[in-house]
Amino acid sequence: MRNTTVRAVNRLTTRWARQAVTGEKGTVLTAAGVWPLLAFLADGAGGPARAELAEALGIPAGSATAAARELLTGLAGVRGLQAATGLWTRADLPLYESWLTGLPDGARSALTGDEDTDRKALDGWAADRTGGLIEQMPAPLNEDTRLVLASALALRLKWIQPFRTGCADLSEGPWAGRSALALYRSTSLLDRVRVAHTPTGPVTLLEVVGDGGVDVHLVLGEPDTDPGEVLAAGAAAVTRAVPSTGASLLPEGNPGPGLRIGTVRSTDREPRLHVKTVAFDVGADHDLLAHARLFGLHTATDTRSGHFPGIGPEPLAIGSARQSAMARFHAEGFEATAVTAVALAAGCALPRYRYRVRQAEVTFHRPFGFLAVHRTSRLVLAAGWVAEPVTLTP
Repeated sequence: MRNTTVRAVNRLTTRWARQAVTGEKGTVLTAAGVWPLLAFLADGAGGPARAELAEALGIPAGSATAAARELLTGLAGVRGLQAATGLWTRADLPLYESWLTGLPDGARSALTGDEDTDRKALDGWAADRTGGLIEQMPAPLNEDTRLVLASALALRLKWIQPFRTGCADLSEGPWAGRSALALYRSTSLLDRVRVAHTPTGPVTLLEVVGDGGVDVHLVLGEPDTDPGEVLAAGAAAVTRAVPSTGASLLPEGNPGPGLRIGTVRSTDREPRLHVKTVAFDVGADHDLLAHARLFGLHTATDTRSGHFPGIGPEPLAIGSARQSAMARFHAEGFEATAVTAVALAAGCALPRYRYRVRQAEVTFHRPFGFLAVHRTSRLVLAAGWVAEPVTLTP
């Protein structure tokens, strides 16, 4: 994957997070699922719509299709990640072969015009491409629907080191008084936790390593910091746009949110990092047209004229653009999936504590963000906010 494309997708992730993550409820989003669709649309767009899409993409519209195909090829090579693109069109909708050849092979299918039949086909595609985690295509179907362009991303990974589970009686912030499904682990790798100082304040980041090429980073900001800004700051840190410092070099005390570093007596010379967090399960349905300017779709939604002369001779406009997404973080691993659709309308013996070692303890017991990041390219595959932990009932 080209660095320019990765940076463009990550910029869209950051801008979207700032607008969509309010902290009122948990959410998850994946710009990596939206960006290729915008690129294919930009290739067929004209006039102001083409300029808006190019601005949203962060690259020229003329090179968008090639960049999207290269991105999708790169995603297909990520272990544990499935990526797919689908196109459904009405039989009587003429399309230019020059636009169709830019799409991935085998993407095109037909819309019959029968709403029940087409709904079953699109929902089946979404469920099949996400292993049943998302059962419905987030696109309305009606007599005006002429074309549906969709993407699906499904990520599954297992932790290199699983967590231990338990019960945490939470005592701080909005989760105070709750009993949550707690996740614990310890490691000698202090720098799995880092602190970045950003314009909106410090953020603490915990890297949880997956068994493939993708890791999940938990992001904790100060209690009063805007959640969207916390997640955006975390994205800047994990993509190395801003520097961060590992716990091995941080001062003792509380150098970052939720983080405490000190010196303790130990039976061996190894430093220790103790992690306390919670399991989470979040889902979201996003109306991309609620942020139409962000995605470069403002002009293209005007149905009084056509905006995609490069797709076909029939005037076309954006009728809907939505994403359904979910993410689960548990003791053994992580799952995240998203379907995006754009419709064109019309663990003894007593120990001997002989050594003094550095110890860090990081705790995520109040709302925090998360980012799933491809380790090699630093592409953010999914981002979200945990407003509620998985709780335990008496």
